[in-house]
Amino acid sequence: MPDMLSWTSFHARLHKTIRQRSLFSRNQSLLVAVSGGQDSLCLARLLLDLQPHWGWQIGIVHCNHRWRSDADANADYVAQLAQQWQVPVHQKLAEAPIPSEAAARDWRYQAMAAIAHEGAYQTVVTGHTASDRAETLLYNLIRGSGADGLQSLTWQRPLESGVQLVRPLLAFTRSETAQLCEERHIHIWDDETNQDLYYARNRIRLELMPYLEEAFHSQVEHHLSQTAELLRADVELLEDLASTVRHQAMHPNAPYDLSRAVLRPTPLALQRRVIRQFLQRVLPIAPNFEHIEKVVQLIEAPNRSQTDPMPGGAIAHVEDDWIRLKPASPA
Repeated sequence: MPDMLSWTSFHARLHKTIRQRSLFSRNQSLLVAVSGGQDSLCLARLLLDLQPHWGWQIGIVHCNHRWRSDADANADYVAQLAQQWQVPVHQKLAEAPIPSEAAARDWRYQAMAAIAHEGAYQTVVTGHTASDRAETLLYNLIRGSGADGLQSLTWQRPLESGVQLVRPLLAFTRSETAQLCEERHIHIWDDETNQDLYYARNRIRLELMPYLEEAFHSQVEHHLSQTAELLRADVELLEDLASTVRHQAMHPNAPYDLSRAVLRPTPLALQRRVIRQFLQRVLPIAPNFEHIEKVVQLIEAPNRSQTDPMPGGAIAHVEDDWIRLKPASPA
């Protein structure tokens, strides 16, 4: 354990969370994503303090998106911290500036997964907090997401084969990570893009969330994060049930056929999930609400009914008791 001078309530909470949720095991290899901001620095410091008890092998990874004029200096600062903390550091530089938040997120996860494989790290660890979870819930709600999107950030999920993504700070708020950095005298690298209101997530954090706290409830951040946690368990159950129904409905010899007789008595919520899982096998992008509803309507539609082409050119049509999904013909 850390010595008594460095052992804080934050260490106790994280230690308890890791044990209760089985986030990590002893002697595991952890690749910790560090941007230089307060959340990732707090995460790295807490894990390093707990390392003697758990026996982890810890490395740090920093991804440089080349968005800012100080991006290289930011990367150098993370490398200096890693050297000071005596842990290996892995850095990834984008070949060209990445055009959007979504593209940056995808590139970052791909880069970290590749580094994890190369360095034999079993787990990639990120510093997402309850604050991020609450903001992501609002962001997805505004975009019309269902429960899957509203559950937002989960404690852990597979990143790639053999690599798990874990978010152990989801019970901590951003104000708490700032407090620990201040108490431990850790310099936080100020990312100017976090103040840019061009990005929707920044507007939620800087404008919408403070308004909700002032006008409605001071603990709105905590309550939204709690809602995401409740939805997470609901989504897990529904996904398992839908997977069972999908396997019952699938034709044993035709992987793109679903039985309407099996789907008809199924509640609408499960019908939608079965269809979404079904479409994910064929469409080049994640199916949206409109794609799913078009196929759901075929459950009760007359024979020979069909959808219009979906992304990639796939068409679903009714043939007697079957919904048949016809992938696009090769060019």
